[in-house]
Amino acid sequence: MLGLRSILTVLALAVTTIACPLPSAVADTTDVSPPGANDWSCKPTAEHPDPVVLVHGTFETMAKNWPTLSPVLKQEGYCVFALNYGGNAMGPIAESAKELDAFVDAVLGATDARKVDLVGHSQGGMMPRYYIKNLGGATEVDDLVGIVPSNHGTENAIPRPVEFQDSPCPACDEQQAGSQFLTDLNAKDETPTGPDYTVVTTKYDEVVTPYTSAFLQGPAREVTNVTLQDACPLNAIEHDQAPNDPVVHQWVLHALERTGPADPAFLPSCIV
Repeated sequence: MLGLRSILTVLALAVTTIACPLPSAVADTTDVSPPGANDWSCKPTAEHPDPVVLVHGTFETMAKNWPTLSPVLKQEGYCVFALNYGGNAMGPIAESAKELDAFVDAVLGATDARKVDLVGHSQGGMMPRYYIKNLGGATEVDDLVGIVPSNHGTENAIPRPVEFQDSPCPACDEQQAGSQFLTDLNAKDETPTGPDYTVVTTKYDEVVTPYTSAFLQGPAREVTNVTLQDACPLNAIEHDQAPNDPVVHQWVLHALERTGPADPAFLPSCIV
């Protein structure tokens, strides 16, 4: 009998790159992929052996969250994949992590890679830590790069777009500072051994507050916390648009290209 990874691999290879970008067992095949993502025939190179999986934030979709970073990664030679999950990432975070787990299995099966790199925005930078800690992701992830991730939640109410005002949002409650979900996630070891962790945040984050709540605790050989304004003091990017910021892109590429997390001494170009 075929195992889960074999089944998902067959499904992944059966779909087309544009019209049907995702395996039907993982997501709706009518989902629109960001530019450069979900070419299921892509094979990683020796230079970039780990496929990159992009994980969107709350109220978002992959197409809305990654229109600029996805093609940048593709241009750099990465196999890039992205998913929609959790009903615009509003569902229970533990359930969303199971969707990510299945999606990563599909990517690994389709590409014959040993591990993936994860790049996530907001909830998408935090939710993978549940997968890493509780669902076996520590052996399947090489790098987790969180862009303004909600690692310790927010002290403010998460602002809802108009179209989601009346929608239930368990993930919103779970991302409040002090929630039971975050208390459990951050208990004992915030950064389980296996992946390297890079956090990129901004002093002007108005959603994850205080902005320092994005930071992770862990040994320097495995964890790097970056505040954009330390290297680029005039950078005024905020939460929502952080994934589209060219300086953020430089930090992401730097983190993915080196052994270990990002080097805190890395100096991006502030004028792009």
